[in-house]
This record gives sequence, C-alpha cells and structure tokens, in this order.
Amino acid sequence: MNILGIDFEDWYHPELVRKNINSVKKLEPSVIQGIDKILDWLRKNETHATFFVVGELLEYKPEILDKIIGGNHEIGFHTMYHTKLDDFNSEEKFLDEVKKFGKLTGNKSKGFRAPTFSLNQRTSWAIKILQENNYLYDSSVVPAKTDLYGLPNAEKKPYRISTNSLERNDDKSNLLEFPILTTKFLAKKIPAGGGFYLRFLPSKIIKNAVKNNEENQIPATFYIHSWELTPEFMPKISLPKKDHFITYHNLNKAMPKMTEIIQNFEFTSFEKYISK
Repeated sequence: MNILGIDFEDWYHPELVRKNINSVKKLEPSVIQGIDKILDWLRKNETHATFFVVGELLEYKPEILDKIIGGNHEIGFHTMYHTKLDDFNSEEKFLDEVKKFGKLTGNKSKGFRAPTFSLNQRTSWAIKILQENNYLYDSSVVPAKTDLYGLPNAEKKPYRISTNSLERNDDKSNLLEFPILTTKFLAKKIPAGGGFYLRFLPSKIIKNAVKNNEENQIPATFYIHSWELTPEFMPKISLPKKDHFITYHNLNKAMPKMTEIIQNFEFTSFEKYISK
C-alpha cells in the first residue's frame, strides 16, 4: 500500500511563481475551481487521498472542506498562506496558523506538509508545535538534496521524527514522518514522488522506484499539486527560464502520468495507511 497527498494550493502559491509576481496587487484564486474535477478523478480511480490545503483557500471557499471529507478523503495543513517555515517571523506565528486552521476544519487535520518542503535544522521547532497540537504525522522530508530543499541523510521509510532528530527515528516521539519517494537517476539520488520530478522522469523509472519500495515493504509516498491536476486553471505567467521550465514542463501530462501510477499500484490516504 502506498500513500497519496494532494497539495491543494492556487496558482500564485508555488515558490517559483510567488517570487516573480510581487507586482501583482490582487491575487484571484482560479485553481480552486478544479476541486470537483480532482474529486471525480479520485472516485473514478477508487483512490483515497489526503488534501494538504492552504488555509486561505478554505476562508475563500469553505465548502471545499465538506467536499473533501464527503468524498471520504482527509484534510491536512499546508500553512495558511503557503509560507515556507523559514519565512515565519516567529514560532508563535506558526502556532497561530495551526490554531486558525484547526478552527476552520473543526480540528480534523492530523497531518502537515511544509510548503516547499521547508522543514530543516533551522525550522525543526515546527515539529514540537505539531506534536503539542495533536498532529499524528508529517510529510515534509525529501531524503535527497535539490536546489530548493532536501534532507539527503533522512530515512526512506516512515519513522518517528522529533525536533532534535529530523533524519533518524526517535523512539520517544509520537509523530510519524512519511518521507517522499526517491530514486537513483544517472547515479544521483533524486526525488521521484511528485511535482517536477513526476513530470520530468520517465514513467518506467518512477514505477521501478515504487516496486523497489514495495519489495522492501516501504510505502511510496507521493504528492501532486492541485494545479498539476487542473492545468486549465493554471495561468502561464512570465518567469525566468529555469523557473518556467520547472513550473510548466509537461504540465498537461501530470494527471495522465499520475493516473497510470495509481492504476498500477494501490494508494490510500495517510490516516487510512496509519490505521490499516
């Protein structure tokens, strides 16, 4: 059994987009319109998922929560404004957002994913706050190094994470970490479980990575963005060449590729995996 998380965010939330749209005064959500399409896609493929939702989208359209829960899926926390943990001015600010999201969701959220996988040694304080607010799991660790993120020495299998032990199991912790799937490509360890890497890597390489995890009885943890599943709602804006490539490369192929994967392997949500 493998795990699927959907990072439910709008067009202006991704890091490489956000840093290039400072001149835009009013940011109107559009990807949010794709919620029914995503839920229908999951229903047709008989797959449950965890939606890591940016909280401000629930404020904008509260019925999203009922649609997700009504589809027998789960709600997870992706901060209120898709703020990297490094960019929080204080731990108290993050705690305020945890509390606010709890009120918006009736405390249904039991899992967290840091925007841009920004959990690192400088931001490890977030783990303690999650524990103190009854969170069961986190999925903010990528056990490979990229230009934007990564804890390359972290374990590949789920483990108990703590503020003092981000990369190795801590028996004293009650918070489970679900690292994102990685693989070897051209002799280098890279992410394979979502985002740009899902769109860039050949399907065969991704499938072999899942098979390798299954052979070792490790769940393959995947993520896909809402805007990758609904590219028709993702406006194309002018970005520097590299940022444009990472953001838009094979965008129209993301849903078909993820469909192929969930049809070849069994996937479920985080809490359902934990309780199985």
